[in-house]
Amino acid sequence: MSGISPDELPSNRIKRRGLMLVLSSPSGAGKSTIARNLLDTDRQLSLSVSVTTRPRRGSEIDGVHYHFLTEREFTRMRDNDELLEWAEVHGNFYGTPREAAERAMSEGRDMLFDIDWQGAQQLQERMSADVVSIFVLPPSMAELRLRLNRRAEDTAEVIERRLANARAEIEHWREYDYCVVNDDLERAYDAVKAIVQSERLRRDRRPGLFEFVSDLLKETDRN
Repeated sequence: MSGISPDELPSNRIKRRGLMLVLSSPSGAGKSTIARNLLDTDRQLSLSVSVTTRPRRGSEIDGVHYHFLTEREFTRMRDNDELLEWAEVHGNFYGTPREAAERAMSEGRDMLFDIDWQGAQQLQERMSADVVSIFVLPPSMAELRLRLNRRAEDTAEVIERRLANARAEIEHWREYDYCVVNDDLERAYDAVKAIVQSERLRRDRRPGLFEFVSDLLKETDRN
């Protein structure tokens, strides 16, 4: 099949349902770096853009980083069941719009969700068949402390609070489909990529296989 573009290959033309890739980890474990690398290299994956009532920062673009809403608008969406998951963090509300996610799934597009264990629980409850959840673990608490210190973004008090929160978050590791220990960023990234590829090939995510196999069996071998 030389000369055929990847998009024209039979295996890539089989219709499939998208997946919701959930990445969670305690602060400093490397989740955001893995997520950024995935988005930079995987053209089938896009970031789920959350809605929030948090004020927009100067560097942020509405509709790219977040959809910025008033609290009244957010409450209306929540009460009308237009959010797949939502949470209140430091007095501000965050949530995942249902319509955009369901449309992406039906069109075979994959979405990345950079959310905590509470959001992951809600997504599992609402759309369990579409969710692939990965928890990124640090190699040790000592290494996690070093990484938080190296970032030089937080005070000592904030770092201690993040470490305390990390222990509470790690307690939820059993609720995830996969766990990846980030002792080496490249190896952890490769592991996450392998998980995504394997999940894309699952039979129950590829409704187009029924038509493909039916046509395959109708073919006549002329060789």
